[in-house]
Amino acid sequence: MIDLVLEVLAVVDSFLWGPWTMAFLAGVAVYFTLRSGFFQVTGLRYILSHTLGRLAAGRHRVAAQRMTPFQAAATSLAGTVGMGNMAGVATALSVGGAGAIFWMWVLAFFGMMSKTVEITLGVYYRERGPDGQYRGGPQATIRRGLGWTPLAMLFSAGMLINAVFSASMLQSHTVGRALLASYDVNPYLVTGAMAIITALVVLGGLRRIGRFSQALVPFMTIAYILGALIVIAANAAELPAVFQSIVTHAFSPVAGAGGVAGVAVSEAIKQGMARGMLSNEAGMGSAPMVHATAETEHPFQQGVWGAFEVFFDTIVICSLTALAILSTGAMTSGASGIELLLVAFSEVFSPPVASLIVSGAIATFCLSTQIGFFVYFETSFVTLVGEAPFKYFRWIYFLPGVAMAGVADVDRMWLVANIAVAVTAIPNLLAMLSLGGVFTRLMRDELSGERAFTSARVEESGPTMRGFGAT
Repeated sequence: MIDLVLEVLAVVDSFLWGPWTMAFLAGVAVYFTLRSGFFQVTGLRYILSHTLGRLAAGRHRVAAQRMTPFQAAATSLAGTVGMGNMAGVATALSVGGAGAIFWMWVLAFFGMMSKTVEITLGVYYRERGPDGQYRGGPQATIRRGLGWTPLAMLFSAGMLINAVFSASMLQSHTVGRALLASYDVNPYLVTGAMAIITALVVLGGLRRIGRFSQALVPFMTIAYILGALIVIAANAAELPAVFQSIVTHAFSPVAGAGGVAGVAVSEAIKQGMARGMLSNEAGMGSAPMVHATAETEHPFQQGVWGAFEVFFDTIVICSLTALAILSTGAMTSGASGIELLLVAFSEVFSPPVASLIVSGAIATFCLSTQIGFFVYFETSFVTLVGEAPFKYFRWIYFLPGVAMAGVADVDRMWLVANIAVAVTAIPNLLAMLSLGGVFTRLMRDELSGERAFTSARVEESGPTMRGFGAT
């Protein structure tokens, strides 16, 4: 019976994540890039001044149960920087060859705009609860901007399932199995510790989540970046050939060599785009739920953090993983997934040190994802059921990882998570296209200096632009 259910889920997964879905995601990203006049290039100074520039200017003072713009970005990155940046990139290389990285870069460039759009709309259509906490995201955008309540509920249901399966269960399970294999640590102890840490952070409210993410995300990413840079620097002589192979194999088939089977151009495109999208989550609707909680002056100001996130997640972290693997020649080892990254690091570091770096990255990346996704879980649950029951059912989030810790293989459960992601991405993309005119007006409003739609004014009067009539 279980096998039959999994077979059906596999069919549904292959349909929902067929070429048309990736083309839809890519098409929306290209559309908004063209409509914005390639803002990720022409507006680079604005993006830097309103992201990294704001960090240099000092901290923001915010009300209780709200995040600063950077805390929201750090929490969003906590939910995206994870196994996709390591095992996901390694899998893309194993299956799609070096050319997959080129297409990952291409989609990330365009995805910078689609993530900017969804966050801007999420902040514009957000609502403030009785406790003073902002809540928003695609569910609020769809309901308030378009009046499509059933579609908003479908999005929330998909995100709820995604949060429970991919973040709560699979992330902690990955850490448990990794530490069991490397250090023979009982997986129940590992997943239990992760559940306790997650609970201590998230039950303290948005401010605690924001502060924790603000501290953990820079630390864990810098540590991983330094490790990867050391590996790449030790093999710097190979970089010209590596970049040549990335570009060349993006447009020509790759013959089988070493541990790499023959790879067609179509497979390189598919793997690069798919792994890139699942890593930075541009257009998938998750990030707006975190960014909607931030105290920001204008929706578009918060939106450009999305461009920064995609760049940092994919162009920086994913690229370092790829360059470390390709420059060391680890591709000829026949390994795949996270083992491929471990082989690459072991070319420079001793095996115990390499294992420590990779295991540490896995543990912190997965923990951050588990913590960041709680915001998605809460927002979706409250949208579906309401605030009152949430205080009783929030404990559900912490249990699946511990319950499944002793099960050796839960990889097939990724099918459920993948289907849930598609159920959220498609309504979000439809809403983005339908409200494209709203985004354009918000963008022009901020860049022109008119600022008729500041967050304070929108909160007082409510959103004034809806649907196709706002083009």
